[in-house]
Amino acid sequence: MRNLVAETRVSADTLVMPHFVLPAEHGEEPIASMPGISRLGRAELLAQIETDLLLGIQTVLLFGVPGQESKGPDGAGAADPKGPVVSAVREIKTRFGDDLIVVTDVCLCAYTDHGHCGLVNADGYVDNDSSLAPLVAMATSHAEAGADLVAPSDMMDGRVAAIRDALDERGLTETGILSYSAKFASAYYGPFRDAADSAPGQGDRCSYQMDPRNVEEAIREALLDEEEGADLLMVKPALAYLDVIARVRAESRLPLAAYNVSGEYSGVKAAAAAGWLDEQRLVTENLHAIRRAGADIIITYHAREALTGGWI
Repeated sequence: MRNLVAETRVSADTLVMPHFVLPAEHGEEPIASMPGISRLGRAELLAQIETDLLLGIQTVLLFGVPGQESKGPDGAGAADPKGPVVSAVREIKTRFGDDLIVVTDVCLCAYTDHGHCGLVNADGYVDNDSSLAPLVAMATSHAEAGADLVAPSDMMDGRVAAIRDALDERGLTETGILSYSAKFASAYYGPFRDAADSAPGQGDRCSYQMDPRNVEEAIREALLDEEEGADLLMVKPALAYLDVIARVRAESRLPLAAYNVSGEYSGVKAAAAAGWLDEQRLVTENLHAIRRAGADIIITYHAREALTGGWI
């Protein structure tokens, strides 16, 4: 009876599974700070995706883990046609076609030797405007490889419009943009930076990621991205920002995603491993809370386990 009258539901087709892609055909590197998650070579990635499809996971989000030789001050390796994400997208779309939605993260942090999401100028500051061209090049390379959605996560102003214009000029009008519209400068990203080897070498990202104390700014950012041509919006992280999800949902009719980030995932794993909390109940509660707040789509590292275990 409780299930019959439940107001909020989470299903497989609302979940997105993130993956970290190695620049190799084969490989599997467990991520110590994210139990159950590994960096994968393309062959292992395709095998995992095939298994996940049987569970109902129809959407993936790809992050590249380039080698040190691909990192530089200008982040040019991000648009390499032989890079880890571009190569993976080609193979995934060849094998699975329209059965799988492929989303690619667009950010320079893993491809710069300083670890910032944009280019750093001579004064040591991240320069917004000069960062747009390499972000556009990265997004375009992903779209040309077959990505269904490109997802700029850098938080540079104007990047959605720049990417939309570039995609349209190249005839890539069917490629959508999932914008990280409200991405906060959060302490919940630590395990991800281990996974992607993308921690900034010096300084922090507070000059371009959002202040966790602000919600009106998040609304402005989301509406600006919608005006610039975003097809979907995102709030990141999710659990500490449920109020932001609800506010963005109230202000925009675009599909809204929320990212249940690495620190939120790893915190649950650590508490469960210590026997302090019931993992199944906690994950189920968290996912329903994100959905209840207004998210249409949940990006979560829990997706596979939640479906395998029948938790949702």
